[in-house]
Amino acid sequence: DVAAEYKVAGQYVQVRPEGDDDAKPIFLAIASPPTASADEAAGPSSTTFEFLIKKTENNDWITNIPPSTCVDVSQVLGNGFPTAENMEGFKYDFPTQNVLFFATGSGIAPIRAAIESGQMGVNPPGQGGRTARLYYGVSTPEDMPYADKFAQWELAGFEIVPVVSRPEETGAEWFGRTGYVQNALEEDGVAVPRNSAALLCGVKGMTESVKDLLSNAGVFEGRIMTNF
Repeated sequence: DVAAEYKVAGQYVQVRPEGDDDAKPIFLAIASPPTASADEAAGPSSTTFEFLIKKTENNDWITNIPPSTCVDVSQVLGNGFPTAENMEGFKYDFPTQNVLFFATGSGIAPIRAAIESGQMGVNPPGQGGRTARLYYGVSTPEDMPYADKFAQWELAGFEIVPVVSRPEETGAEWFGRTGYVQNALEEDGVAVPRNSAALLCGVKGMTESVKDLLSNAGVFEGRIMTNF
């Protein structure tokens, strides 16, 4: 059972048209949380996989796929975000008290899985646990998948900071943060770097800049995690 292999947020699968062994597979991070550990941030549990797929010229076969069409799915691949190793236990002298999440575009998919996984040690406000903040960068608010989940995530203890890089192109006035995710982090800083961990997924420019900012602030290198 492929679904049973999914244990850690950030893991992925290869998908190709059914029966076409010559087709080049696409790699898709699983956007739904590992079912066995999903918590109240996830809502109703499910044994299915959910994916967030950015439409391109080369993936029309799956972005326009009719409902109920079968596809070939590989075993679950990758180790996911190494949170158990780097956020729990006594690997570092400073316990993880704060978790930062950084995503751009469709990179929100494995970050969503982490938020809803029940593996982050974050609880609803007033119930103890770690604090958490998500920086999510998109071009316009219309390009923001899962915006309808933000209120649910906030109730579960995750502060959401949407960042829009092209507010002038939006259909309505934007009153939130503008620029890029790394700009927002630089403006906010990291309050407790030695007690913080970070999960990143998105474009190379963002991940490299955020890694540099976090490292310079004093976050342990091993606690700055990607899923690939």
